[in-house]
Amino acid sequence: MALPTYASPLERAWHYAYLVICVAIFIFLISPILIVIPLSFNTEPYFSFSWKMLEPGGLGGRWYDELLTYGMQAPEAPRDGSWFGDMWRNAAWVKAAKNSVWIGLWATVFATVLGTLAALGLSRPEMPYRRVIMAVLISPMIVPIIIIATGLFFFYSNPCGVVGLSCGRLTSTYLGVILAHTALGIPFVIITVTATLSGFDQSLIRAAASLGANPRTTFFKVIMPLILPGVISGALFAFVTSFDEVVAVLFLAGPDQQTIPRQMWNGIREQISPAILAVATILVVISIGLLATVELLRRRSDRLRGVTGR
Repeated sequence: MALPTYASPLERAWHYAYLVICVAIFIFLISPILIVIPLSFNTEPYFSFSWKMLEPGGLGGRWYDELLTYGMQAPEAPRDGSWFGDMWRNAAWVKAAKNSVWIGLWATVFATVLGTLAALGLSRPEMPYRRVIMAVLISPMIVPIIIIATGLFFFYSNPCGVVGLSCGRLTSTYLGVILAHTALGIPFVIITVTATLSGFDQSLIRAAASLGANPRTTFFKVIMPLILPGVISGALFAFVTSFDEVVAVLFLAGPDQQTIPRQMWNGIREQISPAILAVATILVVISIGLLATVELLRRRSDRLRGVTGR
């Protein structure tokens, strides 16, 4: 907001001090993220800036190339079809990326469906104990993830043990990791869809019913198009939650369910490689793209609901 011409000297001083404080806070929050980007192009195997980065050949895509070659059987072979096949099958980072995408997509589907249904039920005024149910459903956002992961580990070790039955283990399985990520993503879907439904005009449902539409037609033709931006936003948040989760994976996943965050964790513990910085840079770019998409969907939702001035 521009400073008015009639502002007093004290108001002007506070205005500029306020701007300096805001810029300082922004730099404090963004610098740990931005500092990773130039370091990922350092050709030296260090996690710090060096004068060699300013010399010719000091910057390059060495560590991005290692993301494709680490774990391959023949990384120095000519880069033809067989090389790419070897990379797709054996490269550790590529396999971790495939697992992250696979688990994230299924967790997003389950979280979006269940979270949307829960939000629709909680938005109805006749729903009993709405506040209690809402608190329980969003508790994964509040409870420390280490507690949730520990509880899931003991439960997945024998999910039917509470009733004296034995129905197998869900630990070290894709299904177990997907269900855990689903539980962590549902609160984000509930919150975003509930926020969208808060501005929903309930008279549209009554109008559709008065025109002869059944509940199914009303949902898919009236409700869903209006809340779709909120549903997609919740799905994006659920996917990012699954894609970035490492604690639950450490407790529940086996060697076959290695994801990108767990691969980064193993890389930090076993071998300090700047390839981790290259992965971090890629994740930052993906996160920026997803946040931009969420903002565009929010603005579209506001336009559909007739909200202006944002």
